[in-house]
Amino acid sequence: MSVLAIDASIEFTGDRASWIGDAAAHAESRGMTEQRAKTASLPDCYSWLMFASKLWMGTICLLVLARGQPVILAGVEAQTAHLRSRIESSPELPVERIEIAVNLPKGEEMGMVSWMAYDPKTGTTWILQRGDKAEPVIAVNKEGRVLHSFGKGLFKIPHSIRLGPHWNVWTVDAGNSRIIEFAPDGDELLHFDVDDQEQTANGGFSGATDIAFASGGRIFISDGYIHARILGYRADGKKLREWGGAGSRPGEFHLPHCVVVDEKNDVLYVADRENGRIERFDLNGKYLGAIAGLGRVYSLQLGAKGTLWAAMSQFDKPPGSPGWIVELDRTTGRILGHISVPDTPGLHCLEMHGDGQPMTDIGSKVVWFKHSE
Repeated sequence: MSVLAIDASIEFTGDRASWIGDAAAHAESRGMTEQRAKTASLPDCYSWLMFASKLWMGTICLLVLARGQPVILAGVEAQTAHLRSRIESSPELPVERIEIAVNLPKGEEMGMVSWMAYDPKTGTTWILQRGDKAEPVIAVNKEGRVLHSFGKGLFKIPHSIRLGPHWNVWTVDAGNSRIIEFAPDGDELLHFDVDDQEQTANGGFSGATDIAFASGGRIFISDGYIHARILGYRADGKKLREWGGAGSRPGEFHLPHCVVVDEKNDVLYVADRENGRIERFDLNGKYLGAIAGLGRVYSLQLGAKGTLWAAMSQFDKPPGSPGWIVELDRTTGRILGHISVPDTPGLHCLEMHGDGQPMTDIGSKVVWFKHSE
């Protein structure tokens, strides 16, 4: 979310609120001493006038920034209060919370659970975790017993994991935008890198965030940490198209964090995280609409009978703060029900353990919200 006021804005990013000011005003502030020294030798009044006008504009910018922050933050708080009211007016879904602790071998330790994928055929949960004291990819049964693990040394920032059409394991690395397809035993079958990547000092996060699969072997990737775009590929990694761009207008993004495809209707849903909305597209990138007025949307999953599940937190708190898992009507965006998640950090990912039974991350644990009997 960015609010602009006379060449200055406060921008809420995934990691912090940071001031973004007019470069000229900042340069003026840093070079004030040098400028004063030069003014003694300025040959004409024009130079004096230019200096005075820049100083005046810099002062105005500082006043706007100083006065604008409470107004902007008040707007965020009002938006959050409205969202909380909408969510809490919906039914609290009847679920039993079950924590799945991964039983690693002695000497190994879980880091943050970044993402997970559930295999309904075998009851296996595939976990992608970020700690360096265990394998990044870990498959567990419902009791948390490790069935397979692999991937050490292959990732910079493990971000998402999905099961493909043939039940192979696909991973997305947010540090280098590498996409890898593994067989369930850990053999690498394919990898490719998302193009036009740039380096960043933002904790290493510099690229792709998620992957989804569509009919005809098509692959869609959300590329959010520098580029605000969606890319389409063939099954062999050949790029077909891309669309998007940074912004808050229809079809633009501020950190597209997750992507899912409704194969029956050929509709692609994007979690536009920092714009607080879910955007809809056809598979050629045509904009179809959005579900707006949400919180910081991290992850999505399709539900039965035209529903869409979303994991989100509130904008007036830091990322990873408590939030909700909500069930939405895909067409109208109406909130049909919710599960409150008071833990932190959490809600980075969302998976379904059967219809209406969501799973999410809480720190280094997997939490399954099972239907209450």
